[in-house]
Amino acid sequence: MPGVRPGRPTAEYFDFIMTRITLPGAIFLAFIAVFPDMLGAWLKIPYLIASFFGGTALLIVVGVMLDTMRAVESQLLMRHYEGFLKKGRIRGRR
Repeated sequence: MPGVRPGRPTAEYFDFIMTRITLPGAIFLAFIAVFPDMLGAWLKIPYLIASFFGGTALLIVVGVMLDTMRAVESQLLMRHYEGFLKKGRIRGRR
């Protein structure tokens, strides 16, 4: 890693980076988990319907969509087509 010495400075750098990545991700996931309850209370939707479109289902749907788009893109590129994504690579679940 350029600019970071091996040993303790590298460990401290990784700790700093992981903290910066993990905190916003945790806040986002907490929002996704609470969002159906907030939406149900705000729009007066029954809990059963609001929980059907809950945070877990939303995360699964988005993950599957990203995986599907990545698979289609790789198939197009393998057959020497240009692909449909502008930036090239999609980052999905691994």
